Amino acid sequence: MRKELDKVYNPKQFEDRIYADWTEKGYFTPEADPKKQPYTIVIPPPNITGQLHMGHALDETLQDILIRWKRMQGYAALWVPGTDHASIATEAKIVEAMKQEGLSKADLGRDGFMERAWAWKEKFGGRIIEQLKKLGSSCDWTRERFTLDEGCSEAVKEVFVNLYEKGLIYRGERIINWCPHCLTSISDAEVEYSEQEGHFWHLRYPLADGSGWLELATTRPETMLGDTAVAVNPNDDRYKHLVGKTLILPLVNREIPVVADDYVDMEFGTGVVKITPAHDPNDFEVGLRHDLPIINVMTDDAHMTEDCGKYAGMERYEARKAIVADLEEGGFLVKVEPHNHNVGECYRCGTTVEPRVSKQWFVKMEPLAKPAIDAVRNHETDFIPERFDKIYYHWMENIKDWCISRQLWWGHRIPAYYCDSCGEMVVSKEEVHTCPKCGGHMTQDDDTLDTWFSSALWPFSTLGWPHQTKDLEYFYPTSTLVTGYDIIFFWVARMIFSAVEHTGKAPFKNVFIHGLVRDSQGRKMSKSLGNGIDPLEVIDEYGADALRFMLANGTNAGNDMRYSDEKVKAARNFANKLWNATRFIMMNISGSDEEVLGLPTELSIEDKWVLTQLNDLVRDMTDNLDKFEISVASQKIYDFIWNILCDWYIELTKPRLQAGGETALNAQKVLVYVMTSTLKLLHPFMPFITEEIWQAIPHEEESIMISKWPEYHEELDFIEESNEFQKVMDAIKGIRNARAEMNVPPSKKASLYIQTESPAIFEQCAVFFEKLASAQSVEVGGQFQIDGAVQVATDAARIFIPMEELIDKSKELERLNKDKQKCEADIKFLSGKLNNPKFVDKAPQAVVDAERAKLEKATQRLEKINESIAALG
Repeated sequence: MRKELDKVYNPKQFEDRIYADWTEKGYFTPEADPKKQPYTIVIPPPNITGQLHMGHALDETLQDILIRWKRMQGYAALWVPGTDHASIATEAKIVEAMKQEGLSKADLGRDGFMERAWAWKEKFGGRIIEQLKKLGSSCDWTRERFTLDEGCSEAVKEVFVNLYEKGLIYRGERIINWCPHCLTSISDAEVEYSEQEGHFWHLRYPLADGSGWLELATTRPETMLGDTAVAVNPNDDRYKHLVGKTLILPLVNREIPVVADDYVDMEFGTGVVKITPAHDPNDFEVGLRHDLPIINVMTDDAHMTEDCGKYAGMERYEARKAIVADLEEGGFLVKVEPHNHNVGECYRCGTTVEPRVSKQWFVKMEPLAKPAIDAVRNHETDFIPERFDKIYYHWMENIKDWCISRQLWWGHRIPAYYCDSCGEMVVSKEEVHTCPKCGGHMTQDDDTLDTWFSSALWPFSTLGWPHQTKDLEYFYPTSTLVTGYDIIFFWVARMIFSAVEHTGKAPFKNVFIHGLVRDSQGRKMSKSLGNGIDPLEVIDEYGADALRFMLANGTNAGNDMRYSDEKVKAARNFANKLWNATRFIMMNISGSDEEVLGLPTELSIEDKWVLTQLNDLVRDMTDNLDKFEISVASQKIYDFIWNILCDWYIELTKPRLQAGGETALNAQKVLVYVMTSTLKLLHPFMPFITEEIWQAIPHEEESIMISKWPEYHEELDFIEESNEFQKVMDAIKGIRNARAEMNVPPSKKASLYIQTESPAIFEQCAVFFEKLASAQSVEVGGQFQIDGAVQVATDAARIFIPMEELIDKSKELERLNKDKQKCEADIKFLSGKLNNPKFVDKAPQAVVDAERAKLEKATQRLEKINESIAALG
């Protein structure tokens, strides 16, 4: 029994109900079926701290469009959902919540803190999942994963031990990026650089023998307390005689050597560089080459250490002021000059990163990067748009070893164990309690792994790796990764080199890159600007379908898009148009489902025209989606539904529907065929309304979700008839435009005289001119001479409409002359203004341009008014 559609389109009444029904019937859960091709997407796992934002909404909408489309094409379409433990972000949230209770991590201890962290995950982890469901995401929730679940944890240990045994993971003291706020190391990819105003402080370092001094410049005078040398270029004749001598480090009074190193640029500044191995990556390398001591002068939270004398305990920027003041007082400060430079900030909290030497775990990247580069060069994985592979290559070809250890408790604990007695280290997938060397007690490493270490395994760990599961065998490698360009380094590159190393295959065939969602002014959405839009509020007001369609229609691969409330309203209006069109069709279907399903044997010319248009649409949209041209496909289905189906074809069928009998039944059959095909094409974009309508119209499959995607049929391509009928439509459009320009209401009927060399088609379609072009009568011929008639010309015909049947000539001339006078007055005023040098020279350029635009518009309007007056004789 068919469902009856409500009179008013209200998505709140059915979206949640429909989603629950889909889930209950298991439509999202595919099986490994040898008769079907697999199509797999793994979701970029949102953080458990997350709230659905517009970036998520775009990302999930694009993935859902692809999954629903492939499911309808007959693929075993799997969309694996899940969430990320997001170590830094989640731990920061938990610590902040504990602060409100007056608690710290130390108060709880590691076990107590982890209990609280898991409780946090249980409370907030499912929140974003429920929000994704509101959007209509057709993920297989039976396969939902979490980056800290048992299976993912097993995969992480397997990878860590494998890489360690191959010598690709090592532990050592290296210069790393340290966040003084998050109190952990972060990788190079997690540092964001921005240009900031700063200074160059020019300092004098006196020679120990009293023979003079060397002048150098620094942007960070607080680090001078950790200087262990001064370097010059070995080819610099100015300083060759000083190499090997020592200087007195100002304020500290420690002797430091002058060393020669090619790192120093002779042309930059004075050609002298202070070397602080503990606090600069380049200085660290110089220090290694010259066996310099490493002196760390800052604590974890960027305060000066106890060894820093009077500056001990000062915050780094407070210490900077004090040190500069003392340098000036001691006569060591030569000058200060402004200097803009790039400053690295933690991508999570925005705190300025502090380079520092620290003992950490690293992955050797060069051996892993090469096969991953080859995977993209050999098109095992393709970037869409292709230009993003250049970003990938650049990063991978210049990659440094990856610091993977984090000084956090929430995350995958590093599977390394140290003997409390003899210091022996064991790396193992299993817990180790007893030292294999001396029998002493083993303690596990306190650090956890970088979040990206586990999410790098996501495409295969979620499918059961390291076990050879049915899912892994059938659904891997995955088909498409959909993600933003902002995490190519963080995530995409790491997934590719991890998958190639551990599975021997690239993790996905395509990487479909989209941009950011910006506000209507093109600004990035942020809390500080207060311009963020909550997708859930938009869904509550307009429905999920409207938001999804706006996002799909507004995005172009690789480019940012602008959110527009007006476009969401337009998408809702589009849904309303479809709703009302369906209700009209249903009110005009008299037969049973069996009677109206399938095309009639006799097709009228308008039927052949609409079927040809639909056939072209099916072919084009399938091609667009194959090429990831989501917005192009969405615009095509929009144009077809609004312009061809609603504005034209439904109107064309009305005379036949009113006629009754077989004529009406044939029209009903074609209407149902076109509507069901159209709903299928629209379903991936607007799943809820298409399902609700599907249940109301005659259909065969129980849900549109599992219906078959339309295919192009050569036998439904009536090119000749369609081209003929287009002549009629062009004539009707021309008549409508002419009447609109003359302000003639549709109720005013008039005679039409159609002069054409193709009389048959116009005679056949005379009824359409009466219904759609307000024709009182239609006469078709080879030649007409009608004085004073309005004329409409198309490629195939010239249409004459007697003027007196459209308007009262004298009244129309009176109206036109009044418009002419007003228009001439506007032109005179604007011309005077723009010919006035005082206005043109003093007014803002934007204002002047606006006035010029007004003048051009008024001039064009006057030209049209004069043409209309001339036409009236």
